[in-house]
Amino acid sequence: MSDADDPQTLSPGLYIVATPIGNLGDITVRAARVLAACDAIACEDTRVTGKLLRHLQIARPLWRYDDHASAEDRARLLDAMATRAVALVSDAGMPLVSDPGYRLVREARGVGVPITVIPGASAPVTGLALSGLPSDRFLFAGFLPVKDKARGEVLDELAPVRTTLIFFETAPRLERSLLAIGEHLPDREVAVARELTKLHEECRTGTAEELIEHYRAHPPRGEIVLLVGPPAEQTGQAIDVDALLIELLASHKPSHAAGEAARMTGQDRRTLYARALELQSR
Repeated sequence: MSDADDPQTLSPGLYIVATPIGNLGDITVRAARVLAACDAIACEDTRVTGKLLRHLQIARPLWRYDDHASAEDRARLLDAMATRAVALVSDAGMPLVSDPGYRLVREARGVGVPITVIPGASAPVTGLALSGLPSDRFLFAGFLPVKDKARGEVLDELAPVRTTLIFFETAPRLERSLLAIGEHLPDREVAVARELTKLHEECRTGTAEELIEHYRAHPPRGEIVLLVGPPAEQTGQAIDVDALLIELLASHKPSHAAGEAARMTGQDRRTLYARALELQSR
């Protein structure tokens, strides 16, 4: 579909449509036209998408497609796309970004279904722009794991990456994620962006410890984009890692010493932790 096309007609295929992340006014003109002209809309939650369609005064068949969709569900959608224009939306933002749709798009490409993307609002990019953290390079890593051990392992893996890190998080899990960031990515600038584009939009920055203190006193609500700034730039001559670890072990546990050494050197925290244990046992 281009700006010269008849908005009443769409060719058969899959149309990936971004929807607002909060403020319904953020729907694009092109997205509204596609939703009005398609034959059916595949969506996560028919109630959420129904609210958007009522706002746009659009009536279209809604087909449920969520994380629990089966291979048979995808096959039915692909069959429909052979003769009909089917739009794919998520509850908010760009489909496939920590939302259903990856398998559907991959299989559609595999069988030659025409695919069109209608871009729009995206929570990770909105949070990044609002945070003031470095935006020339960034890595979106979805949701952090629920379990503490797995969460720490993911943060250790990302520690040497010299970019701003972006995660999705829920309000009930925010404190534990901030605690893990404080331990595994110490001394980084952190931003909590929540309720983006909504009435109570907020972006608060500081260290993980400062943010924990704030949100313990003011329990957060709403959907959250959690951002962590890149590690500090290295300066001066090469660092003697063993000497640094020995100095840090004088006042830190091995895990904390390894985390601090990783921040200062950019080296892998797990490797430094193993070396710290060796040095401590001497």
